[in-house]
Amino acid sequence: MYTIDFQKPIHVHFIGIGGISMSGLAEILLNRHFTVTGSDMQASDMTKHLEETGAKVVIGQKAENITDDIDLVVYTAAIHESNEEFAAAKNKGVPMMTRAALLGQIMANFAKSIAVAGTHGKTTTTSMLSYILLAGNTDPTISVGGILDAINGNIRVGHSETFVTEACEYTNSFLEFFPKISIILNIEEDHMDFFKDLDDIRHSFREFAHKLPDYGYLIINGEIENIDYIVDGLKAEYATFGLENDSYDYCAKNIGYDAFGHAHFDYYYKGEFIDHIQLNVNGEHNVKNALAAIAAAKRIGIDVDTMKKGLLGFTGAKRRFELKGTCNDFTVVDDYAHHPTEIRATLESAKNYPHNELWCVFQPHTYSRTIAFLDDFAKALSLCDHVIVTDIYAAREKDTGIVSSKDIVDRMADYDVDVHYIKEFDDIEKFILKNCKKNDLLITMGAGNVDSIGNSLVNR
Repeated sequence: MYTIDFQKPIHVHFIGIGGISMSGLAEILLNRHFTVTGSDMQASDMTKHLEETGAKVVIGQKAENITDDIDLVVYTAAIHESNEEFAAAKNKGVPMMTRAALLGQIMANFAKSIAVAGTHGKTTTTSMLSYILLAGNTDPTISVGGILDAINGNIRVGHSETFVTEACEYTNSFLEFFPKISIILNIEEDHMDFFKDLDDIRHSFREFAHKLPDYGYLIINGEIENIDYIVDGLKAEYATFGLENDSYDYCAKNIGYDAFGHAHFDYYYKGEFIDHIQLNVNGEHNVKNALAAIAAAKRIGIDVDTMKKGLLGFTGAKRRFELKGTCNDFTVVDDYAHHPTEIRATLESAKNYPHNELWCVFQPHTYSRTIAFLDDFAKALSLCDHVIVTDIYAAREKDTGIVSSKDIVDRMADYDVDVHYIKEFDDIEKFILKNCKKNDLLITMGAGNVDSIGNSLVNR
């Protein structure tokens, strides 16, 4: 494994530099006076910002981009060996490193490094914790998988010993990390194009937990099934969080919602009432996310008043129940949910938001995920009054013809829901304008580009 000496800046080239995580790592290296170049398939706000910060970015990935002065090439799991730049770097013998390995090496330089893992909620919890850290003037370094208003982007380069980041399980990338505090929000089936089954996923999360040093701290959802498998033999200290149960170290009781669906709850630590917490985001799932953020903040010495201030200031990450505006007197919200559990949580949250009928435009994300959860998608979407399903967003995969969005629509025939398959975004927009009524709530949902529909409607 190539090891970077952060006191001796080198020339690092990023394949896919415009990605939300890659761009953040590139900016951290730029701040440490590294020479940074990179390529991406298309220009974006991210690539423009990096160029303004000092990086040289090339649009298009070609072998000639791997110049002789490059000391290290960083790439993501989505880059295949057939990629021209990947192949050129390999042929030239240039040291290569995954995005996760680079993030792990950066993390190792911080005394208070926090990694947020889990099938769902990573971006939101990392964002909540970031707001708390900022409210406490801790000057943290932050790497988050979404755009955060408080830092005007996805990265903040601080000058303290505190670092917080998301830790994704896909391709076991989080096993490259070296946190001092780890959070496990939940463990469910996902990324079945990589993992064999749920047991395989649970094994990876166990390994992630056991990578903590003896003096480390694990914060784990106490509601995870057979939690003992994850924590047995763990040398680091651990604490649990959960709802309405004194057996959890960090517990939320008496959960309620205000007129806008924002959650509030009584916060207990080891059975003792500490304070009442008001959130500015919707849903029971966000109460759990807040508990995890509170636990991490308490571990590094932040007082409860600062926690309350930070949590109240957080109004949601981009594309997480994000209020886009109104159109024809109906409300438009966008959400990144692309797993059945996430969809269910978002739609349950919507129940507490004032509206007449609930609409959802759902864009499935990847063929492997769609075929793995066809029945679960149908069941989760049945919480709506009206559902429009559009084509699958392929992301890193190729269409083999084995599954389509119409399969979800077919499975929804068993539910009392008005459901339609509509391929083209323009046709979806026309359908909504004709049928969505005053005071209805429309949610565009998915990890692809479905948010463009809501943007277009609101811009009218």
